Amino acid sequence: MKTLLPVALQESLVDDLVAQGWAICDDFLPPVLTRQLAAECRQRYAQGLLRQATIGRGKAQVVRESLRGDAIQWLEPEQSVITDAYLVAMEGLQLVLNRSLYLGLEDYECHFTCYPPGAFYEKHLDRFRDDDRRELSALFYLNEDWSAATGGALRLHLDEQRSMDVQPVAGRLLLFRSAQLWHEALPARRERLSLTGWFRRRGAGVF
Repeated sequence: MKTLLPVALQESLVDDLVAQGWAICDDFLPPVLTRQLAAECRQRYAQGLLRQATIGRGKAQVVRESLRGDAIQWLEPEQSVITDAYLVAMEGLQLVLNRSLYLGLEDYECHFTCYPPGAFYEKHLDRFRDDDRRELSALFYLNEDWSAATGGALRLHLDEQRSMDVQPVAGRLLLFRSAQLWHEALPARRERLSLTGWFRRRGAGVF
């Protein structure tokens, strides 16, 4: 399995993850595929296939729009040619990360995400208390013609004093350590689309 990323970008992603616990790659996928993914996300949302997201796991899952206001649909292989192309790209990235960082990443799970205007997600971590397999969070954004004035940034809390806002512009991939970086999705003036996922491990890595 080959990744679409040039070697220089692969090295930059790996170096940034090791040095700071997060990394950004713009133009991660060809623009035509990014637009196709955005169109498919909108179509599924219009068809009612994206459901209100919950917090918690298993029987403890509950909808709390005061904490989280997005709608999601989990991706599975063979749902569509477009989503399969994305899953193949992430499989290639998983191989790069395992080869470079010895993380023992075993699989990748993800869902389409749509935040309606004004929706947000309160500050949280991506790893469950009773399941520590999520190693890296991966957000791939699908929003063309986005500006900071629109709102909707993902705010990464780097430590107790510092934070950084990542704009959800189309083609941008954000990776960060699931168990260590608190983050929140800020409200936006228009709908915000992404593919939100996690690389899960089978054992400890260099982090």
